[in-house]
Amino acid sequence: MPDTPPSVPDFTQWPSFPFEGDLRVKRLDEPVPVEPPRKGEAHRECTACQAPDDAYIWVGERWRVRAMDRPTGLPMVLILESRSHLDLGDLPNLLAAELGVMTVRLERAIRSLDGVARVHVNRWGDGSAHLHMWFLARPYGRLQLRGTFLSLWDSILPPISEDKWRENLALVAAWLAEFGGRPLAEPPRIQWQAPSSLAAQSAPRQEQPTEGGSLLDAIGETAEPPDVPGVVSGPTDAATASDAQTTAPSAGPTEAPTPQPGTGDSISEQEAAADDADAPASRPEEATGGTARDGTEVLEEEAQGESAPSKPSPDDPPTADGSDGTAGTPGKSGTP
Repeated sequence: MPDTPPSVPDFTQWPSFPFEGDLRVKRLDEPVPVEPPRKGEAHRECTACQAPDDAYIWVGERWRVRAMDRPTGLPMVLILESRSHLDLGDLPNLLAAELGVMTVRLERAIRSLDGVARVHVNRWGDGSAHLHMWFLARPYGRLQLRGTFLSLWDSILPPISEDKWRENLALVAAWLAEFGGRPLAEPPRIQWQAPSSLAAQSAPRQEQPTEGGSLLDAIGETAEPPDVPGVVSGPTDAATASDAQTTAPSAGPTEAPTPQPGTGDSISEQEAAADDADAPASRPEEATGGTARDGTEVLEEEAQGESAPSKPSPDDPPTADGSDGTAGTPGKSGTP
């Protein structure tokens, strides 16, 4: 007698169920005798213990909060981890009490963001032995995302913009820092633009879709969190091309002279030479500071200046022969 496939459960008809059409239930595998070790168990390395503080958006003395490595479909997805390598059932009383405080505090911080209606708190623990709690923000007004399928919708919805994602991370980190710890997430930097590129802002520009991850991509089939969550930055290709096109100089009616090879003259030097050629020549009167004279008169004046004796000064000392040092005229003495 062939096995009768189980009927599709009623929740497939719920408005929150993200799929429709003909569905069938997968065949259930046989149970394994021994489950494989999780990360942080047996010989497997613990990702959370190896991650540095700068991989998180907020760090404290005993707790750390990190995000996904890129924007996802939900407004915010965060992970709360303990610094100590402990699972939920291994927490001492002090950390167990702090876990309740940190859960409420982080839920309030995420719910304070614009456009967030509820925050779902989940703990799976099938991928890592290091305690990590998931916080998923449900967008306000999206009633179809209510309930247990929110993690599925996170991988279906288009990712939010990176600027909005970074801004939300910075707000949550600042909220947590009001009670202690150190915020590490920074808001997005302002993209300052030159006045020549302001016109490009008014022109409509198609935004390239951001390739986002999802919660399911992070946890995978074994619910493993991402190893080291990073932050993807940098301007999009569309913005770079727009800025390059805006700042490129427009061609004028005439082109600048091209320097000849081997001359070593730059374009600026050739332009300066062209300006000097266009300037009116100075008049001879301006060059000499007086009336224009030919070269013969100048030579005659220079010859007379060399042959004329210099007039002695009254203060000059007398010479050895008692004269006053002036060249005497024949037939006349140097004394009166």
